[in-house]
Amino acid sequence: MDLGQHAGFIVGAYAFTALVIGCLVIGGLLDQRAQKRALASLQGESGERLS
Repeated sequence: MDLGQHAGFIVGAYAFTALVIGCLVIGGLLDQRAQKRALASLQGESGERLS
């Protein structure tokens, strides 16, 4: 595959895009874990009040 004289720019753009998408996915997964912990904590507090 010949990308021509702009090969560096094209490869760099794809690499940067992959990095950004990877960071968004990791950030989403970390936020999901934090939200699950917060929800479990709130559910635990709610259970203690009802008892």
